[in-house]
Amino acid sequence: MIATLTSYTIQAQKKSTTKKYKVTKTETEWKNILTKEQYYILREAGTEKPFSHPYNNIKKAGTYVCAACKTPLYLSKNKYNSGSGWPSFDRAIKENVELDVDYKIGYARTELKCNTCGGHLGHSFNDGPKETTGVRHCINGGALEFIPDKKKK
Repeated sequence: MIATLTSYTIQAQKKSTTKKYKVTKTETEWKNILTKEQYYILREAGTEKPFSHPYNNIKKAGTYVCAACKTPLYLSKNKYNSGSGWPSFDRAIKENVELDVDYKIGYARTELKCNTCGGHLGHSFNDGPKETTGVRHCINGGALEFIPDKKKK
């Protein structure tokens, strides 16, 4: 099992370094369109402080999109309160979030990226709601923008 996991993580890491995204910009262009916090999270794989972003508490119906390229990533109906301090979802919009591997803290973790621009979103864990997917996408609020649903009249 360890050999399989190691092989998977090496393949994912190679894929990550060679993947070409649909939306690409220079670092200067990203810095010009993103706030300092967004740049830190999305382009430098930073993490905001827990309980610091207002999106952690939003309960309205809508869609969370990538703050960099506006790709729809998560639906509010899949958001739940994990108690972690970051917006948490039990699933992403299919094919819009890429799973990768990072070793930034000394061991392999499943990193979540926007599949359109490669922006860092957060990480995935297997401690989500058992009654749905069992998965927790722990996302930095600064990597997202919230688009409320339009009410039909």
